[in-house]
Amino acid sequence: MSYFTHLDCSAGCGAEPLDPQGIHHLCACGAPLLARYDIEQAAKNWPRSSLVNRAHNMWRYSEMMPLLNDDQPVTLDEGFTPLRHTLRLGAELGLRSLYVKDESCNPTNSFKARGLSAAVTRANALNVGTVSTPSAGNAANALAAYAAHAGLKAKVFMPRDVKTPFIRECELYGADITLVDGLINDAGRVAKEIGAPLGWYDVSTLKEPYRVEGKKTMAYELAEQLDWVWPDWIIYPTGGGTGMVGMWKAFDEIERLGWVKTGNRPKMVTVQADGCAPIVHALENGLQKSEAWKNANTIADGLRVPRAIGDFLILQALRESAGAAIAVSDADMVNDMRELGKLEGISASPEGGATLSALRVLLKQGKVQPNDTVVLFNTGGSLKYLDVLVS
Repeated sequence: MSYFTHLDCSAGCGAEPLDPQGIHHLCACGAPLLARYDIEQAAKNWPRSSLVNRAHNMWRYSEMMPLLNDDQPVTLDEGFTPLRHTLRLGAELGLRSLYVKDESCNPTNSFKARGLSAAVTRANALNVGTVSTPSAGNAANALAAYAAHAGLKAKVFMPRDVKTPFIRECELYGADITLVDGLINDAGRVAKEIGAPLGWYDVSTLKEPYRVEGKKTMAYELAEQLDWVWPDWIIYPTGGGTGMVGMWKAFDEIERLGWVKTGNRPKMVTVQADGCAPIVHALENGLQKSEAWKNANTIADGLRVPRAIGDFLILQALRESAGAAIAVSDADMVNDMRELGKLEGISASPEGGATLSALRVLLKQGKVQPNDTVVLFNTGGSLKYLDVLVS
C-alpha cells in the first residue's frame, strides 16, 4: 500500500494540487512538481519494524513511493547499495566515521537507476508508449534498460562528445539514440522539439515528478543503514541535483514518520567541477537561482550541467542545512578516483572522486571535525570513464 495522494508545486505558487492519475510534467508556473503523501496516516500504520523482512531494493519503502491502485514497480533490484565504512581512507584523513555510499552497485552502474525505475514505473502505469530523455550518459543508460524491461520505446538524446561506452550501452538495450551538438541543455531542447509533437513522455531531470522519488530512497537507506541516526555531513556531486532535492525531501518525510529524531539533519554539501559550478557561484553570491554557466567544461559528464531547473531547491537545502558548495578541479577528482580505488577497492566515477576532493577542502577549512560522521556519495563506477585514468 502506498500513501501517495497528489502532486503539488515545489515553488509554492498556490496552484491547486494535481491528480497523479493524469500525465503531468511542470507546474503551470514552470517549477518542478513534487509527489506528496498522507504522512499522518502512514505514521499511524507503517512502523519501521515492517522493513525487516522486505526485499533489499528501493521499493522496500513502497508506502512512500509513487504507486497507485495495483501498480507494479518496474524494477531491476536497484537500491539498497552498500554503505562502506572506509577505515583506511578515514585513518589517512583523521576521520573515525567516514563512509562511502556506493551507487556504482546499481543496475547500469549508477544512481540514475533509482530515478528511472520510479519514472518508468509511472510512465508504464500511465500507458505511455515512448519515453525520452536528454542525458550526459548514465541517465540514458538507465532509461534504456528500464524501458526495455517494461516493453516501452526509449529515445535518448546525448551530447555528440559523450563517451563511447554510454552510446554502446544504450544500443545494448535497444534505445534509439540521437547525438546533439552542444551540452545537455542543447540535448534537452532537441528532445523537446522532436518528442513533444509526437507525444513522447519526457523524463528529463525534475521536468517530471517521479525521478526525484527514486533518488530520495538514498536518504531512507542511509537512515536505516546508520541505525536511524543522521550523519553529520553528506557530500554529494551535483549536476541536475535530483538526488540532493530528493534526499532533502526524504528527511522531512522520515522525520514526520517519527523514524528519526528531528532537528539534527546532515549538513548538505554540493560538489561541482570548477569548469561548471553554477550552484557554487549562486551560493557564494547569495542568489536564489543560479545563472547559466558559460563554456561548461569538465571530464565529469554528470557535472557538466550549465543550469539545473531545480537550482532553487538545491540552494534551499544547502542553506537550511548550513551546508556548503565546493568546486574542485578535474585533476583533483581523478586523483581521488585513484585514492578510493587504491585504499578502499571502490570503483569511483570522476563525480565520486570529486566528493573526496571536496572533503579535503572541508577538512582544510576546519569545518569537518574528527568525530563527525561523513558520507560521500559515489554516484557511479569508473568503467565508463577509464580514458580519464590514462596518464
